[in-house]
Amino acid sequence: MLDGWMRRRIDPGLDAAGKRLAALGVTADAVTLAGLVAGLAAAAVIALGGAGWAALGLVGLSRVADGLDGAVARARGKSDFGGYLDIVCDFIFYAAIPMAFVLRDPAANGVAGAFLLASFYVNGATFLGYAVLAEKRGMQTRARGEKSLYFTAGLLEGTETIVFFALLCLLPHWFAPLAWGFGGLCVVTALARVGLAVRTFR
Repeated sequence: MLDGWMRRRIDPGLDAAGKRLAALGVTADAVTLAGLVAGLAAAAVIALGGAGWAALGLVGLSRVADGLDGAVARARGKSDFGGYLDIVCDFIFYAAIPMAFVLRDPAANGVAGAFLLASFYVNGATFLGYAVLAEKRGMQTRARGEKSLYFTAGLLEGTETIVFFALLCLLPHWFAPLAWGFGGLCVVTALARVGLAVRTFR
């Protein structure tokens, strides 16, 4: 819901940084993988019961890299594989953080974590399925910035998920109720996207 608003504010700074990195010979794929490493490091900190601020810093670093990779790609030239790698690494990151909280306290977080991951799975399926059909029909949008895939709007998008992960890092004992609430909203988002697909593709 907030991605379009956020992109308009952060893209100019990201594009400037991306051009500087590209001039130094840094590739977009390298930035994508660096972001994944930071995200998995955050998950490791969480799973091992580490400090919330340390995990939050690594999550933030991971998401900055996720924004920068696109800026570097725009400066150096985009590739289909780069877009593919970006979305795969994003999905790995989005799975790793909830899984880390389950590993941190399986008894308290297991069921809520399973529901949250299931809601991510369903939401991801509706997102990717829509993107495939949108590509088949030649549909385009830049409402969420310049992307390799067609990004549909939704109640919950990347910005809301990052805020949610930040809350989890700072309030780990609230994981279960926060996971149930956010997972429920993910299901609502998925159902809304299915409704959009019915109106668009039938």
